[in-house]
Amino acid sequence: MYLLDKPFASDFLINTIKDNNYQVVATKEAYDLVADKSLNWISEEDAITKLKQNHSLPIYSNSENALSWIHNHFGESKLSKQINAFKDKAKFRKLLKSEFLDFKFQKVKLKSIQDISIEDLSFPFVIKPSVGFLSLGVYIVKNENDWIKVKKEITPQNLKHIFPKNVIDTSHFIIEDFISGEEYAVDYYHNDKGEVVILNVLHHVFSSETDTSDRVYSTSKTIINQHKTELEQFLNKIGEKLHLKNFPAHAEVRIDTNGKIVPIEINPLRFGGWCTTADLSGISVGLNSYKYFFENAKPNWDTIYQGKEDKIYSVIVLDNNSGIKPIDIAKFDYNALAKDFENPILIRALDINTYPLFGFVFAETHSHNKVELYNILNSNLRKYISVKD
Repeated sequence: MYLLDKPFASDFLINTIKDNNYQVVATKEAYDLVADKSLNWISEEDAITKLKQNHSLPIYSNSENALSWIHNHFGESKLSKQINAFKDKAKFRKLLKSEFLDFKFQKVKLKSIQDISIEDLSFPFVIKPSVGFLSLGVYIVKNENDWIKVKKEITPQNLKHIFPKNVIDTSHFIIEDFISGEEYAVDYYHNDKGEVVILNVLHHVFSSETDTSDRVYSTSKTIINQHKTELEQFLNKIGEKLHLKNFPAHAEVRIDTNGKIVPIEINPLRFGGWCTTADLSGISVGLNSYKYFFENAKPNWDTIYQGKEDKIYSVIVLDNNSGIKPIDIAKFDYNALAKDFENPILIRALDINTYPLFGFVFAETHSHNKVELYNILNSNLRKYISVKD
């Protein structure tokens, strides 16, 4: 069963739903997003009944926004509590406290941030919304000077956003230890037995130590083989704590030089946001993560990358770091952007005046040509932008 909601549902996702006759809950938000009567729509009433009759019914949401439907109709249910354990970052840290005894964190009210004593802080640390998405409102604070600057930005008037309260809740923030190591994003699900099935592992590359953007995520046979087993073991421990079954998720973790895995966050009932990471695996190597989840299937990694062992597949997130206000932008040149990649598999354009992004690039890159990924990682995108007269 699918819960669809704004901001975006891809053609790849919709075609997967159609081809497999998967049920879609007929909410107003879903109809507004996908005006297609040929989908296998199920009324909200019937969906509620089915979920009450079968608490382990596989359900997938394309968007954080749709989680409010579950909260509104199943507020005290096991599923709702499982979701909230992940979405509330403070609750998530408490869930894992026994595994990370030395990890410090605290939940603070927005109105109290300006009054926090420097003696109560341990540098470096990260401060972010207690409930958040897309690295919005996330800051790395390395010293007291950084803290002074960040406090000026974390004010109510600066925290306007396009997502509902259950997606970005800026009334509370969490302050936590900075996690060292390389960052990875993981699409996976807990099958009908509760076991973790890895569907994708992507290296989240940053341009600097203080970079918190979502610009480049890359996957390959090498990356998956290197981390798959340890990630399965780690995520299984979390699943056992919450008794997860038929449960898709998208994890962000860091892995240090000793191989220790520390979670940053886990996003429930979906894979990577905006239909990115799951679509990438489907379009690039034929691994349809949506279908694997609903069929309770496991990938055969020995064959999936056959003939593509030397390829890197990336999602490029075109966030507006140009310093140019959207209202002043006349055009973004996607054709010029495409020419800067060896093989741009797909470019998804978005309206920068509606969303905080110009869109996404799905790219295939030879392992010897990583320079194109580093170039876009460090780009302010101004070369593609035309400004209004």
